[in-house]
Amino acid sequence: MKKDEHTKKKKKFPFLPVLLVLLAVVCVAGVELLVCSYQDPALYERLTAPVRAAVHQMAETGQQAWDDFTDAAVELGQTVSAKAKEAADSFQRFLESLIPEPEEDEDLQLVDDEAVVPPPRPIADYAITSLQVSEGQEVLTGGARDTVYFDQTSERWAEERYGTDPIGGYGCGPTAMAMVAATLAGADTDPARMAQYSVDHGYWSKKHGSYWSIVPGVAEDYGLTCTSLPPEEVDRDEVIRHLVTGDLLVALMGPGHFTNGGHFIILRGVTLDGSILVADPASLERSLTTWDLDLILEELSSRRNSGGPLWIISPGFPQ
Repeated sequence: MKKDEHTKKKKKFPFLPVLLVLLAVVCVAGVELLVCSYQDPALYERLTAPVRAAVHQMAETGQQAWDDFTDAAVELGQTVSAKAKEAADSFQRFLESLIPEPEEDEDLQLVDDEAVVPPPRPIADYAITSLQVSEGQEVLTGGARDTVYFDQTSERWAEERYGTDPIGGYGCGPTAMAMVAATLAGADTDPARMAQYSVDHGYWSKKHGSYWSIVPGVAEDYGLTCTSLPPEEVDRDEVIRHLVTGDLLVALMGPGHFTNGGHFIILRGVTLDGSILVADPASLERSLTTWDLDLILEELSSRRNSGGPLWIISPGFPQ
């Protein structure tokens, strides 16, 4: 029984003697090469030449492989960068596609270089209305209350952004509502801040100006009361009463003396002879001119939306 076990153990390592012999040969060969390198350098060079050549070839192959790898990495990086830019551009186009198209019933609110019909009257006398500075703000005088004035076309505001559009061309809506909020609510705002506010709250209409909802929307947001005044139901005495008591009227004008398309202005006061004072966010000249109420009503936008084209804005607190 023990003999069989011994026999099995021997069979378990059949190559051990061979391995020992090979190890001995390697060791002896190594020693002989070492001795040869000192005793006969020429012979040593001949014997080791194939090995050194193989090692050198492997090194060159490795360097070429490394060069190929780095070239491929650079090319891959350039490809990834190009693909990333393409993806970013595609995503930007996707985001722009999400911007809603302008409402069908709105006028293009664009201040352009095409002249409108000039005011029928010259600038009013300084005693009737003027532009003054009060507490660091420009205000228009002459109404029941001074009206804070902003000019969307001024150097200060014209190139500021309203979404992706310039305030100077498309910002009559936020500029007019900035005047309303600053005058009636005492808000610390201006065309640029109101433009951003309008974008954030969905009032901006790309390449068209503002959705009409900007008027009741901003009025409510700033604690003001907004009431629609249908043009076909306008009572001249009612308009004058609101202006005399300090309310402001926001009007969306159609083609005529104020615009070639659509344009928000503010009715801010009435003179002793019954003429109307306005605050035009695109023209200080028109803001310092007196206007006939009938002309304003005739040139109101013919469209209807969000209670417009004429709104009464009143303070949300006792006057």
